[in-house]
Amino acid sequence: MGLALPADYKLLCELFPAFELGNFMAFGGPDPGHEHLWPKGAREELDIIDEWLGYANLTVPMHTYPAPGGLLPWSTSNEGDIFLWSTGGEGSEEWTVTVASRNGAWWHYDGGVAQFMADLVSGRLELWGLPSVSCEVNAR
Repeated sequence: MGLALPADYKLLCELFPAFELGNFMAFGGPDPGHEHLWPKGAREELDIIDEWLGYANLTVPMHTYPAPGGLLPWSTSNEGDIFLWSTGGEGSEEWTVTVASRNGAWWHYDGGVAQFMADLVSGRLELWGLPSVSCEVNAR
């Protein structure tokens, strides 16, 4: 997709195989040797997000990537939630997390992927429609 992804995301992908947090949230980058498939999967999710945005009653309109500041998916939940980057700013290190929950709520987290997941598991994150997540980590 021609993007430099955030360093914290790349580091998590390098350090950990694909995993699931608390039987809820899937995480994992492209499988080594199959990186070319990642943009195709992201584009399919972008189509879903475009549809959701069409139904969302948002006070501030959002758009998907490649629009400036557009949303780009990085994970999903087993419940149908989608976790995205808001790609605004000067570079990927300034991207923040946006959550599109299955119940129609959209909200922003002022931080990156690694901190979001740490706050989700620790209970420090206000869940805004997401279930609480245990610290159980399962390899996928």
